[in-house]
Amino acid sequence: MTKEEIIEALSDMTVLELSELVAALEEKFGVSAAPPVTVGPMPGAAAAPVAQAEEEKTEFNVMLQEVGPRKIQVIKAVRELTGLGLKESKAVVDEAPRPVLEGVSKDEAESAKARLEKEGATVELQ
Repeated sequence: MTKEEIIEALSDMTVLELSELVAALEEKFGVSAAPPVTVGPMPGAAAAPVAQAEEEKTEFNVMLQEVGPRKIQVIKAVRELTGLGLKESKAVVDEAPRPVLEGVSKDEAESAKARLEKEGATVELQ
C-alpha cells in the first residue's frame, strides 16, 4: 500500500473512526499521541532526583518572572541581552512573565539570569 493510498483511505474516514484508529495504533505500538505533561513539585514536597533527560538539556529559555523595583535598569539589561530597541525591551518587561531569551546555551542563560537578577528582577531558567 502506498502513502497516497493510505492518505486516501484516511480521508474517507469519519472523525470517530479516526479516533478509534489512533487508539488502536497507540495500543499496537505502545506509544501515545498526547503531548507529554510536566507537573512541578507540590509545595512542601521533597525535591525529586533530577532526571537524566534534564541533565542532557542543551537549550534553555530565560523567563522574566517579575520586574522588581528597578524597572528602568531591568529594561536596560533586556536591551543589552537581546539587542532589542527601547520600545520592544519595555514591552518585554511590561508583559512579565515572559521569555527574554529562548534556546540559548546554559552558560548564556545563567549569565543573562545573573545580569537580570543583579537589577532586582526575578528570573527562571527553563
